[in-house]
Amino acid sequence: MAVSNSLTISPRKLRSDLYSYSNQDNTKTPLVISVLSSLIDRTLTRNQRISRKASPASSTSGRSGKTEIFDCREIPDMTIQSYLERIFRYTKAGPSVYVVAYVYIDRFCQLNPGFRISLANVHSLLITTIMIASKYVEDLNYRNSYFAKVGGLETEDLNKLELEFLFLMGFKLHVNVSVFESYCCHLEREVSFGGGYQIEKALRCAEEIKSRQMIVQDPKHHHHHHHHQFARVFL
Repeated sequence: MAVSNSLTISPRKLRSDLYSYSNQDNTKTPLVISVLSSLIDRTLTRNQRISRKASPASSTSGRSGKTEIFDCREIPDMTIQSYLERIFRYTKAGPSVYVVAYVYIDRFCQLNPGFRISLANVHSLLITTIMIASKYVEDLNYRNSYFAKVGGLETEDLNKLELEFLFLMGFKLHVNVSVFESYCCHLEREVSFGGGYQIEKALRCAEEIKSRQMIVQDPKHHHHHHHHQFARVFL
């Protein structure tokens, strides 16, 4: 729970950060990363509880052998928050990329009901979906070899993960405006139910970005930039 005298992320603040985030000042971590990491952490906890209650036979019988490609040989010694922050620090992918990656993860789990997010596969799943989402959303992207280095994988392994993911998804990567908006709303509800998050620095950053955009950006340029950033998501 949030401490009453600390700054917290509210649904309004999250939405402001998602829609007014500036690519020109992308050194600060987007608020969506903290919300997404919290949601995934909760999913991990729930799945671990389910696995402990299930018998060894039943916990593996529903799994597709193909999804096991995401299981790491060695589980990275990093929290979800730290891993997402690392990906952002070295790729500077904007907030919309993480929302689309979240859509892909949810879609992947629905299409592969035997698959459960776990400590063994979550890091591989995140770097794969964020890389694919970045290719879908952004105009310019790093090579797979760079994403692999950021994610702590061999390039060949990430290439295989990307290809397997695409086939397991049936190449259903399109995210229209209503889907994007519904997942933004879901992330906002996550903030409301979670009681907020104590991320003072990130919150101040969001306010600074917003105020700078309002003061120094030419309105015509801002209007064009906003639509350009989301053009491919909103198709």
